[in-house]
Amino acid sequence: MIPAREVARWWRAAPFWMSLGLIPLAWVGAVWGGWTVLLLPLVTWYLFAAIDMALGLDTGNADPETPESHLFWYTAVTRIWPALQFATLFGLIWYVPRADHLGALETVVLFFGVGVITGTIGINYSHELMHQRNKWERWLADILLAMVLYAHFRSEHLLVHHRYVGTPRDPVTARYNEGFHRFFPRVLRQSLVSAFRAEKQMLARKGKPWRAAENPFWRYWTLQGAMLALAVALAGWAGLALFVWQAFIAVWQLELVNYVEHYGLTRKHLGEGKYERVKPRHSWNAAHRASNWLLINLQRHSDHHYKPDRRFPLLQTYDEDEAPQLPYGYPVMTIAAMIPPLWKRIMNPRVKAWRRAYYPEIEDWRPYNKALNPMPR
Repeated sequence: MIPAREVARWWRAAPFWMSLGLIPLAWVGAVWGGWTVLLLPLVTWYLFAAIDMALGLDTGNADPETPESHLFWYTAVTRIWPALQFATLFGLIWYVPRADHLGALETVVLFFGVGVITGTIGINYSHELMHQRNKWERWLADILLAMVLYAHFRSEHLLVHHRYVGTPRDPVTARYNEGFHRFFPRVLRQSLVSAFRAEKQMLARKGKPWRAAENPFWRYWTLQGAMLALAVALAGWAGLALFVWQAFIAVWQLELVNYVEHYGLTRKHLGEGKYERVKPRHSWNAAHRASNWLLINLQRHSDHHYKPDRRFPLLQTYDEDEAPQLPYGYPVMTIAAMIPPLWKRIMNPRVKAWRRAYYPEIEDWRPYNKALNPMPR
């Protein structure tokens, strides 16, 4: 007999397991073809946006002192997802090139949808796992990132982004008036360079060269090479092409979210290259209920940067007095980000209002608007 308290904990955690429902949709598209290959992006973007509108905001906060033992049903979904994603991704890479009923366009659209979930869910879960202290969860994060050829994201996120967010040294902080189509190629280039440089500098402080075995880039490259080799072994050049295509879409999804999370928000410069400490005001917050279920509270991003070691069910949401608020959840905001005039019409007035509210003493914002290199040499 399962104790009533355990049943109650499972029930509270159950909405965060919705992501598992996306995996059968991938196989429905592969088996049935036709319009069903559109199911993954339609559900992930539009259905959850509609549910957000129906269910509204969730402004409740869990007790941040909740013990780890009470979070099992929350953390379990992030721990089982890597195996499910691996089986789904490589199962489809094996199956789809052999499926005579799928045309070329259907295949491309289907793996676009696969990239949507390996990015929206897979990279998001890797983000949760990489912040944990035990090594096996970090290994799961590395495996998820290797499946989208973006393994360096762990080094960039932990060593660069969290340290320099809201400053010119962070490639991932979108500058005011910087459209996504300029942001994306800049971040692809700068984040890889800054991640490698950060690891190299850490080794140098220990008196070791970048070639040392402790450099995690050796693990990143090995895992990514193994994923590529497996795709080729399962389906030849077609398998390789499908794997790379879904990886590109996944990274595009990640960087769309990164663009939204900090657009135009900057920490105050204190002089001599120093900035104020990170506060909830330096990330956009969103309390939309359904998309936070799908994204395991990623939209409570203000608290994540304020308290990076908090597990996702304990992340707090804030009101407008403490953190800037997005008008919609990420599914809607990322679509808006792809249309720069629409994005700027929605967000630029909010950035200006944020500046007036939190930094009325700053009269000249031009130095903060510049897209500078993220790290000094």
